[in-house]
Amino acid sequence: MVSPKQHLKIESASFDEGSIVAGKSGRTVSFESMMADIKSVPVIYAGEKHTSPEHHEIQLRIIKEIYKDFPDMMVGMEMFAQPYQPALDEWSDGKLDESTFLKRVHWYATWKYDFELYREILTFIKDNKIRLIALNVPFHIPSKIAVGGIETLLKDDQKYLPEKIDTSIPAHREYLKGIFEQHHVKGRQDFENFYMAQCVWEDAMAETIAKNLTQSKMVVLAGNGHIYRKFGIPQRAFNRTGRSFRTLHPVAVGENAQLIDADYLWVTPKSKRKIFHRFRQ
Repeated sequence: MVSPKQHLKIESASFDEGSIVAGKSGRTVSFESMMADIKSVPVIYAGEKHTSPEHHEIQLRIIKEIYKDFPDMMVGMEMFAQPYQPALDEWSDGKLDESTFLKRVHWYATWKYDFELYREILTFIKDNKIRLIALNVPFHIPSKIAVGGIETLLKDDQKYLPEKIDTSIPAHREYLKGIFEQHHVKGRQDFENFYMAQCVWEDAMAETIAKNLTQSKMVVLAGNGHIYRKFGIPQRAFNRTGRSFRTLHPVAVGENAQLIDADYLWVTPKSKRKIFHRFRQ
């Protein structure tokens, strides 16, 4: 029996799986049309739901297309903390095998998602000697700020704080307030500390992008929440560089989406593949 085709409703319109929807017009566009546009800007943010193989396939497809015209491109990844940059450099230079690389970056102690989700992306990066940038702060820092406040950070952690932390974006605060209220038990955590942690996290990644952005292209791989409506990483990086960008938000059928969410929305099926995931503590 053939399964009925599934759709994603965005505002008043319905789109099939595989559709690419331009946020500005609300119309479907071809992959080629989207790529022509995003190749015209220095920074491309390709979002993901971390456990979705389909989203990672989209990211790899974009990286491959950009590499064809810009072999000196870079890839910045939320999945790696800045102290592991030397290991990323060695990976890009082809000096590490997979097992050694995973140990060097403490993959299953930090990121914790199944490496299978990212293997093809990272293999392509290694095979083509693409520069790979560790965007994130050490993973314990946002958690520590969320629990005890930024003033509780030790000196060794303070060196990873961004020079500027922007807590003045109302839409960003409102978005994270909703997430906080959904996932946190009242009284267990202070919203202001939680919000400061998120801003530190995103401003730090934006600052790393700004410091590494050259005349080449950079594709940034990060969770959808960090690029949603641009007020997370994208706008903060733009404020530092003035360099234009595009955002791509893959979204599965059945989820909520609006045109304002990204420059491009790519409709994906609900993932049918079971992926092992080591949950964060």
